[in-house]
Order: sequence, then structure tokens, then C-alpha cells
Amino acid sequence: MTNILKATQLTKTFGNVKALDHCDLEIRKGEIFGYLGPSGAGKTTTIKLLTGQLHSDSGQITVLGEDPFSPDIRQRIGIMSDMSGLYEKMTVYENLDIFADIYGIRDKKDTIRKTLMAVDLLDSAKKKVEKLSRGMKQRLVFARTILHSPDLLFLDEPTANLDPATADEIRELIRDLNRSGATIFLTTHNMEEADELCHRIALLNKGHIVESGSPEELKLKYAGKKVVITTGKKRTEVPLEKNCIIKALEQAEDLLMIHSEEPSLRDVFLTLTKEEA
Repeated sequence: MTNILKATQLTKTFGNVKALDHCDLEIRKGEIFGYLGPSGAGKTTTIKLLTGQLHSDSGQITVLGEDPFSPDIRQRIGIMSDMSGLYEKMTVYENLDIFADIYGIRDKKDTIRKTLMAVDLLDSAKKKVEKLSRGMKQRLVFARTILHSPDLLFLDEPTANLDPATADEIRELIRDLNRSGATIFLTTHNMEEADELCHRIALLNKGHIVESGSPEELKLKYAGKKVVITTGKKRTEVPLEKNCIIKALEQAEDLLMIHSEEPSLRDVFLTLTKEEA
């Protein structure tokens, strides 16, 4: 599979704080790549380096085959950080009209209409942004991010501080974008969200990438070597060995369930950060 982004030995320091320390990243075309870590771990700094908003102290970055500071890159990527760039006193349509001009979109009326349809805001096109709910504003930011049909999207904690129902709406938009062919770099500190959405992830802690792989691979890698046998009377943990399992099953009465016990991504992350500490 083609790598659409590659960063090697990426390092960035602010004063005495090393925000990123020799990090390696590869993003494959057509995937949702999750970049996970607690607040302050270096996720937003990474996005700013990958999108040419900051210079790294050292390391190499290639985005869509080019340097992130290349003028052509701006037209090929979309960046969603927060809602600070919305013009509250203007309508939904007028907000997108401004960015259509910035991106030099020719058939902007049709493009804006299709984009608003994609995020379910067409009926709110004439509504002022200040009248929108938080979830609608977040969808408008999405619309602005995808207006120019970018090849690569950077979504920086897109569901942070949203209620569960609105967060679900945003996750469904992310799935739709990915199904339509977009490659997505997603930062989040929500491990459940990453497990649900991402094809691969990297776990970041204190500027270091401590582990990477698919959610399933990581959960299996750090799973305890045991099986849980549940009967009508008790729940028993048995070592993951053939003879032990057979013996336990022979002794079990009123068997209800037998299953392996996998950690959650949150469990994996807590294990790794504890080990690093």
C-alpha cells in the first residue's frame, strides 16, 4: 500500500521541553490513522510540523510526495483543529464562500451545495453561525475542511468536548469521508474512539511513540495469556494452555461462557505509559 505521508526521526523542542523526540510515522493511502495520547503529549505539535505550520529541529517529512512547506501542498490537504476560524456573524453559506475563494474553486456554488449536503447542513445554509448548535458548528468546520476535496485530512481531536450524540455524528462523518476515499490523520485522547474508527494507530507519550499497529494487533499483543470460564456458580480464570482448559471444562457445571480476555486500548496505553515511567 502506498505511503501518503512519511516522517523520520521527527524532533521538536520548546525551550527545555522536548515535545517530540525522534518520532517515525508512516500513513498509508486510504486509511484512518489514529495518533493517540493524553493532553500535552505532542499530538497538535506533530500536526503543525506535518502541515508546514512549524519547522522541526531535526528529521525529515514527506507529505503527498512533497515537502510540507511546498505551496502546492496547501491545496491538497485539509486541516481541522477547532471552531475559532468560523465567522459567527455570517451565514453558513457565506463562511464557505470565503474559503471557496481562498482555494480558487471555480464552480463554487455547486461545490458549496454538495459540501453542505455531505455534512447535512444544506437546510441551514442561510442561518448565521452564531445561531448554530455546537454540533452544527463542528459539521461546518468539517465542511470547510473538505471543501476543496483534499487528498489528506488532519483532524485534531474532532470530538473533544462534544456530547455523546454529537460525537457520534462527527464519527459517522469521518467514516463517510474515509469511505469516499480520503486518507485521515486523526489525533485523539479517546482510546475507545480510536478503536472504533482507526485502521492503525500510534501511541504517543511524553514526545515518544511507545507503540504502533492496528488496534486488534495491539490488544492481542498485550492480552493476558488466560481464558475466562463462566458457569452458573462462578467465574474462573485459566491459563491459556490446552490441558488446563480441558481440565477446567471437565470440572465445570452449568457452563455459560468461555472466552479469552483482551485488554482495551486504554489498558494497553496505561500499561505502556506505566512501563515508560
